[in-house]
Amino acid sequence: MINRIVGVCILCFMALTSVPFFLVCLVVWFLTVFFDRRLSLLHQLTCCWGALYVWIFPFWRVKVHNRDKFKSNEAYLVVSNHQSQLDILICFSLRKHFKWVSKAEVFLVPFIGWNMYLNRYIRLRRGQLSSVRRMYQDCIDTLASGSSVFIFPEGTRSATSEPGEFKPGAFSIAKRAKVPILPIAISGTSEALPKNSLNFHGCTLLELTVLDPIPRETVASMEAQELAIYCKQQIVMHLGEGPKEVQPT
Repeated sequence: MINRIVGVCILCFMALTSVPFFLVCLVVWFLTVFFDRRLSLLHQLTCCWGALYVWIFPFWRVKVHNRDKFKSNEAYLVVSNHQSQLDILICFSLRKHFKWVSKAEVFLVPFIGWNMYLNRYIRLRRGQLSSVRRMYQDCIDTLASGSSVFIFPEGTRSATSEPGEFKPGAFSIAKRAKVPILPIAISGTSEALPKNSLNFHGCTLLELTVLDPIPRETVASMEAQELAIYCKQQIVMHLGEGPKEVQPT
């Protein structure tokens, strides 16, 4: 019962703080939209907003490894495994510029979803071919503008810490856009907040590891399905022994 109460309190805190954060983001958007072509400043503020929740919670510790492999002057198709809702929050800890690809329903969430509209993140309505085609084109246009695009190629959160099948669609985008692929390995989030659970699950180390980019020449030489398999293999290799129990700081 206590674990459930802690989990609900975390969500309530996120909901309450979303209001002032959104209002600040709205002001920043209004002041920068006409000269900040990629909305970089707005995204950096959104990164602070999202990362705040995992950084201030005393029972979670976040470690980001190899951040320097994410070059700021390069547009990547960024892919990672997807264990938990927390994945999105710790990915904001990268403090790098990118646009999310997310379900269209998330954009309807008050304040958080509205901020996604402001950031020009990319919507996808599953099961609609026209939406998939639009998402592909939006991703290609975004990459061409110099912004990286972040996709979870599993399509949904895995039920365990073991990654599910990586669908080839994301990798087709990289091939069409002729951009490198940046794999990222996430561990610990499935332990801290498992899928379909609101319970607090104790002290956990949340780790995000940026792996070696796959250069555009390699992307061009491989089929999308091959790239999907290869990226999953690289991520699995770096997941190690899984989440570790840690003491709160």
